[in-house]
Amino acid sequence: MVTEFKIEGEYIELIQLLKVLGIAATGGHAKFIVDEGEVFRNGEVELRKRAKLVPGDVIEMEDFRVKLIA
Repeated sequence: MVTEFKIEGEYIELIQLLKVLGIAATGGHAKFIVDEGEVFRNGEVELRKRAKLVPGDVIEMEDFRVKLIA
């Protein structure tokens, strides 16, 4: 199942998204998750903590999928 998440503005940084969605409790936790290679952006591992995610991007972790919309 894909959940949709509406972003405000042009983009949202990856670590911000993880915190907003409740996947990460803190910024440090979000950075750890990204460093471990657990986050996929559009099917590829995303290792940039501050990657600018835009509408249309699909973020995946284990059984979680979210599609960003405008």
